[in-house]
Amino acid sequence: MKTKPHELTATEAAAHIAAGRLSSVQLVQSCLDRIAETDDHVKAWAHLDPEAAMAQAAARDKHKQAGLALGSLHGLPVGLKDIIDTRDMPTERGTPIFAGRQPDEDARVVEMLREAGAVILGKTVTTELAFMHPSDTRNPMNPAHSPGGSSSGSAAAVAAGHVPFAVGTQTNGSVIRPASFCGTFGFKPTRGTIPRTSVLQTSKSLDQLGTFARTLEDAALLADAISGHDQRDTESFTHARPDMAAGARATPPMEPDLVWLNLPFYDRLSGAAQDGFDGVMDVLGPRVTRMDPADQLSELVAVQARIHEYEIVQHQGDVFDAHWDQISDTLKPILTRARKIGAAEYEDALAVKASAESFFDDFFTEFDAIIAPAAAGEAPRFGDGTGDPIFCTLWTLAGLPCVTLPLLVGETGLPIGVQLVGPAHKDDRLLRTAAWVQRHVAAAT
Repeated sequence: MKTKPHELTATEAAAHIAAGRLSSVQLVQSCLDRIAETDDHVKAWAHLDPEAAMAQAAARDKHKQAGLALGSLHGLPVGLKDIIDTRDMPTERGTPIFAGRQPDEDARVVEMLREAGAVILGKTVTTELAFMHPSDTRNPMNPAHSPGGSSSGSAAAVAAGHVPFAVGTQTNGSVIRPASFCGTFGFKPTRGTIPRTSVLQTSKSLDQLGTFARTLEDAALLADAISGHDQRDTESFTHARPDMAAGARATPPMEPDLVWLNLPFYDRLSGAAQDGFDGVMDVLGPRVTRMDPADQLSELVAVQARIHEYEIVQHQGDVFDAHWDQISDTLKPILTRARKIGAAEYEDALAVKASAESFFDDFFTEFDAIIAPAAAGEAPRFGDGTGDPIFCTLWTLAGLPCVTLPLLVGETGLPIGVQLVGPAHKDDRLLRTAAWVQRHVAAAT
């Protein structure tokens, strides 16, 4: 095999393992070698135990040699954001408050990954409590820049070739934005598709899980493996989930209808990002309708903030009170403001959120997907924050499936993602549309 194992996509590696051309041990060792070679400057990993990872890989190979049934991720290494509980690894949540914290049980998604045959390679760095304060992780495309947040390490690990895919979370823009900055595919399915049990809760109404990968199909493959109902998660729905990997492989029966919403905050786009999107729109031509939405749509940004801030102090208030001196100066003023939000104001925000969900249920009767920026432009310089999440806020609030494609390049050569947003519970159709857009744009360049 001329290609080094860690350079393979997840789908390619799975095919090689199934055919006996590659072992999980070989793949995991190649990933560990890549980490040893590059993580001193990327700093994507919060916890890594190479010996334990190799033991998992050896067990996966033994399982296959015994002729037993194989899961969809058999032998494939995956990184987990360090707010997802693991019984055999610490989960420290990006803060000294939880240094050395060792959960007794796996999160539900970790149980599902193990059942699918994945190797849990380690825990990837998160920003403080999956919120705003930056971590030490650098952008693999240029270490002078941020990888974004809060799923900093997950995006960086995939972009650096440490793992074929990784799991992150998004309460505002924490999957889509870092994927854009690091040049990976990022996918956040419909809210409730992936269970959140034993994942740090910052907002019961808004927290969602998503995936990072180097191909669209790989992002969908991982999402399929960790999707399912969990009665312990209040947002988890009971009906069947679409086959997302099949959607990513499919061809639409007809060219999709896309819409670009001229939202007021799009004036925050960098010049290169605006030029890039203009070029994409030219390529897509009549497939895109430009629309001026109602003013109320942009007002949803404040609604998301109100819900997020109110709920984080409800969920984690005792932690903040007991460890205030260990909270960053980035987070303290937000928490102080959040404590002033009244219950009536919060209930009003939840009612607006429900209205937004109903609005988008009707909106997508005319369009297959919304095309939108994933971020303002290239990743900011390291030390200048993790980037503006506003380009993801509306879609996260409404629980819509979102995906970002690494199609554009900024002023300094760093990637810029193109985001597509689809109707709730039709994630396979969104991915089918995304694959079409990717092919269509690639053919024109």
